[in-house]
Amino acid sequence: MEAKKISFDIAGKVRMGGDAPVSVQTMCNTSTDDIEASVQQCREMAKAGADIIRLTTQGLKQVESLKKIKERLRAEGIDTPLVADIHFLADAAIAAAQVADKVRINPGNFAKEHNVACEKFSHLIEICKKNGTAIRIGLNHGSLGERITNLYGNTPLAMKEAVMEWLKMCIEHHFFSVAVSLKASNTVVMVEAYRLLYDAMRNELGYIFPLHLGVTEAGNGDEGRIKSAVGIGTLLGEGIGDTIRVSLTEDPVNEIPAGKAIVRAIQDGYRSGSGRSTVEASDWNDFIIKASCLWGPALLDKSIDTIDLIGSTIAGNPLSPEESEHFSNMLLQACRRRFTKPEYIACPGCGRTLYDLQSTFEEVKRRTSHLVGVKIAVMGCVVNGPGEMADADYGYVGEGRGHVSLYRGREVVMRYVPQEEAIDKLLEMIEADKSMPGGPGGADRSRS
Repeated sequence: MEAKKISFDIAGKVRMGGDAPVSVQTMCNTSTDDIEASVQQCREMAKAGADIIRLTTQGLKQVESLKKIKERLRAEGIDTPLVADIHFLADAAIAAAQVADKVRINPGNFAKEHNVACEKFSHLIEICKKNGTAIRIGLNHGSLGERITNLYGNTPLAMKEAVMEWLKMCIEHHFFSVAVSLKASNTVVMVEAYRLLYDAMRNELGYIFPLHLGVTEAGNGDEGRIKSAVGIGTLLGEGIGDTIRVSLTEDPVNEIPAGKAIVRAIQDGYRSGSGRSTVEASDWNDFIIKASCLWGPALLDKSIDTIDLIGSTIAGNPLSPEESEHFSNMLLQACRRRFTKPEYIACPGCGRTLYDLQSTFEEVKRRTSHLVGVKIAVMGCVVNGPGEMADADYGYVGEGRGHVSLYRGREVVMRYVPQEEAIDKLLEMIEADKSMPGGPGGADRSRS
């Protein structure tokens, strides 16, 4: 029997799944408790064409703030669905389900004991059924929990297995207003996890739930757009994915045109196996997204080793040698094939971020640009930081206002470092490690 494709409406405004168009979403980086700033950012996002907007909702106080934000927006005629982003507190998720149009949760974070987490998730499902609220089960690489990693390791398989447990519970409760995400900053891990889950839903569940695609902590500029287009474009080109977010360490409004450009590129035939061999682009951003969608899948799957940009044009003009080299290097690194510069993992920031993430990230990039192949994470807070920078060699993680924790791998090395000293301390740690066996640059990272 053919698997059933699940689709549902969010607040009666956005259809997700089935044959519905791919929706593009983003997330506020304002404090949810700053009602005015959040409303203004939502206005800008709605004007830019965001189909769905997410706001961080750490606790019950933020649920009340979200309620006020929603009331203000609806009074202005802005009916874009709002998603409450919950990380740990089941009580906050249950309260948010009575306010938001959708809640984003990782049920495994509700309790350390799996049976308790299951009980809390079951309660949340019933509240969502009663209030017509959708759920996104969001499970990122590095946030799997000890029980799953003990069974399957910190792998794409583990990501798939963890989500399948929660989806089976949803089916048992006859609740189908559910989307799923399995994000990673590593495009190879991200694509493999979604492929595994899609096949498992089709072959084991008999239901294909809508999938939310994204390369988490993609960074900014060309790098963030290319990495996102590689991961998201590969899957959309295979018919996998129903809604997307391009996570950029920039003004979140910038994520919307980038996401729409990826969807448009796939629709225009810029995907692997389409027969296209050149790119015709209107500008640089249009080019890097189309070209990443076209050649990224084959590089990821190692069916090609290089790309040929001869014949591709931007505004009718061939690429310069400098443009060709820059893009080729960025694309090969995004596909984890060849590293010619540091690899950066940077979250886009949200209401939990208590420092200027964007300018700090730029300064870290400037001062570490010589560290070819070293993976450096710049994260807004300790909620996402230690888990979602699982692929990094070093981490710079916000910890309270004006302070930072520094990590070597997933081990914290320095806590509560004043922000004005933190980049210096990070560089000192990396330089000290360079002389050690297996330190930065000491291993072959070209195929990692």
